Amino acid sequence: MDDIDVMFSDLLGEIEDLSQSLTQAADAPVAAPHERNFSIGLNECLNELEDHDLDSLVADLAYKFTLESVHHEEISSCTDGQTTTPPQDSKLAADSPTPRGVSQEPQMKADKIRLALEKLKEAKVRKLVIKVMMSDRSSKILMVDERQTVREVLDKLFEKTRCDGSINWSLCETNPELQIERVFEDHECLVELLSVWTRQSENRIHFVSRPQKYVMFTEPQLFFMWRKKKASLSGMKSQARELLIKEHFGGSTLIVPDLEGTLYLKEDGKKVWKPRYFLLRASGIYYVPKGKTKSSTDLACFVRFDRVTVYLSSNYKHKYKSPTDHCFILKVGLRKHPCIQKESPHIKFLCCEDEHTLLLWVTSIRIAKYGTALYKNYQAALKRTSTLHTLQSTAHKDMVIGHGQLGGSNPAPSSNMEDYPHEPPPDFIPPPPPGHV
Repeated sequence: MDDIDVMFSDLLGEIEDLSQSLTQAADAPVAAPHERNFSIGLNECLNELEDHDLDSLVADLAYKFTLESVHHEEISSCTDGQTTTPPQDSKLAADSPTPRGVSQEPQMKADKIRLALEKLKEAKVRKLVIKVMMSDRSSKILMVDERQTVREVLDKLFEKTRCDGSINWSLCETNPELQIERVFEDHECLVELLSVWTRQSENRIHFVSRPQKYVMFTEPQLFFMWRKKKASLSGMKSQARELLIKEHFGGSTLIVPDLEGTLYLKEDGKKVWKPRYFLLRASGIYYVPKGKTKSSTDLACFVRFDRVTVYLSSNYKHKYKSPTDHCFILKVGLRKHPCIQKESPHIKFLCCEDEHTLLLWVTSIRIAKYGTALYKNYQAALKRTSTLHTLQSTAHKDMVIGHGQLGGSNPAPSSNMEDYPHEPPPDFIPPPPPGHV
């Protein structure tokens, strides 16, 4: 397999040369046997193969694409530069008069080469089979590759579950060891996120609804006007909210919330929490050292956003003796330590006074870290939700019209209460079809 991977890297590097020389393939002179080595390049190597050899190569590559394995002997001739000697009847056919329609053969061979190259590229794509947990404790199995974003995986789950497609639906990572979770952002690549998990990891992926996912766009005044009383912000009109979003996300430079306040910081390796005054800026989180002021010259850097990930925690008052249960953690330096699954110096534990303060800090950190990518995710989610609602509405109208034509009237609902239990099903399970008994 190592030899095959080396061959893939070499072959894919010459794709551009191939595309430029395909039109000249039919008229290209046949190279001498001693010149047929790997330095000839991908184009000559593939063009020297007979049609039946190309068919076999494409079949083998398709097999690797589906099962992640290719038989080494089937393609070693290309990597070593060896050429299959054409049978005698092929030579006789070359000397015989050209049959009708033979001019299509170079194009057919070029198409087969293009297909082989596509299969080569597909075979190099990393894939994972993942298990996604539902809110009713069932699960869905999906195959994802490294090109798919979280948004695309969510769309797959919408098709499988037929849920309402709300913008709040999310993929969440949970870590039972640390009792934490975080929402994957829609623009992130899922395979890359999961590749840092260890083989022994008990982490899970959940398909859940999180109303706080895009609260920075549905209620932007909470974060960009946080100094005002919450009661005075609840009645803001939609036009004022849109203006606030445009001001902070629509310009050439992102404007992050100028959040600051006292948080409790857990000392490394101890269950002691000490208050410290923190300030959020575009580059990271800073704190005021003991005996210093809030002036920029006195501030000390706590973490930088380019290498930090924020998680929500649960039940830390019992686990770590935190002042409240409104805690979050920051995993720092994930490029060097991507597989952190338990307490370490690279994890910072912070505690807030109340739930609203927790929402302010976690959401503001997301805004500062991901910036306008969050706004693009929000717009894409709105567009997807609108499309799903349109499709569902059209399907419902077609179904009603179809039943009207068949039966003339809708059947009376069943009076048997056993058919409809008192406990409502999860919101992503489709309702029973009309006429269900």
